[in-house]
Amino acid sequence: MRGPERLQALVRTVPDFPAAGILFRDLSPLLADAAGFAHAIDLLAALATEAGPLPDVIAGMEARGFIYGAALAAHLRIGFVPLRKAGKLPPPVMATDYTLEYGTARLEMSALAVRPGQRVLLVDDLLATGGTTLAGARLLRQAGATVDRALFVIALDDAGGHTALAEQSITPAALLHC
Repeated sequence: MRGPERLQALVRTVPDFPAAGILFRDLSPLLADAAGFAHAIDLLAALATEAGPLPDVIAGMEARGFIYGAALAAHLRIGFVPLRKAGKLPPPVMATDYTLEYGTARLEMSALAVRPGQRVLLVDDLLATGGTTLAGARLLRQAGATVDRALFVIALDDAGGHTALAEQSITPAALLHC
């Protein structure tokens, strides 16, 4: 198998984690499989290049967005911008607060990370409601970047993330759909 179907076997579904009724998608087996991980990055690179001009940089959300985003940036030979949890970066930083299912969180980036007008591609492991991705896009747009695409390894199609991103003019794409 040459497409994303090969990856599906490397994603473990864990029922009732972290709470009853949740089907957790564990990407640890995919990351541990060198050929599978490389294949995922190749497929993400194909998505990144087929939808328009190559972005200037890739931004990934902490923590697993760092793994896929940095690997993709290296593969494409472009820069990577980490979007961090609060308190992890030295000043100057830019920050945005956003709502989670269980409260609020803050996302930060170096105020020196992007320049106005740069095209930024967001990358994360999983798209559910889209809240973290939207926070990342808001932060990057506050810095003057153009953010109109986001890539994911897995999208939970019934969680509303596709719609939430589209409403903010962000086109999502994923390798796998659940």
